[in-house]
Amino acid sequence: MPRVTALRAPRPGRVAVELDGALWRTLPLEVVVRAGLRVDDELDRPGLRLLRRELRRHETLAAAGRALRNRDHSAGELDRKLEQRGASSAERLGALETLERAGLVDDERFATRRAQALAERGWGDEAIRVDLEGREVATELVEQALSTLEPEAKRAVALAERRGGGLRAARWLAARGFGSDALEGVIANEGGAALP
Repeated sequence: MPRVTALRAPRPGRVAVELDGALWRTLPLEVVVRAGLRVDDELDRPGLRLLRRELRRHETLAAAGRALRNRDHSAGELDRKLEQRGASSAERLGALETLERAGLVDDERFATRRAQALAERGWGDEAIRVDLEGREVATELVEQALSTLEPEAKRAVALAERRGGGLRAARWLAARGFGSDALEGVIANEGGAALP
């Protein structure tokens, strides 16, 4: 059985593991600590399995952290990304629970911010709903996020005015996911009849 003869720190956060006097692997410090690796320990099969499990857990959490570095994600989106990367169900669940406890993944915050950003870019409620559901946000959180927005009809009138009003603006709004009530309000604001 190979024996751990040294644990050295070649750089911060990393540990070089020597087995029987020869360099074996350089691992993240957290993995070495969580696996309980110590000098003079024999590295048997159960020890190797534990080490590998901790390394996979660490890699999954690191991959999730990298994904969150660029933009916020819903838990469902992040889970899908980690699954595509080959992480097991248990590894994904553990990473998501850790990130949720740390406040880095929060579907309510994500849904509210995403809905506001899309509304500011001229999207209607239905388009926002479809976007959030596509990002695997729970229906109740989608509805809660939509309720924080300025009423759709009011947004539609303001956007139509910026686009010159009329049927052309109403068609543009319809393509952006605005509902018929909001569109009728735009047409009524122009003094015209309801949409055919």
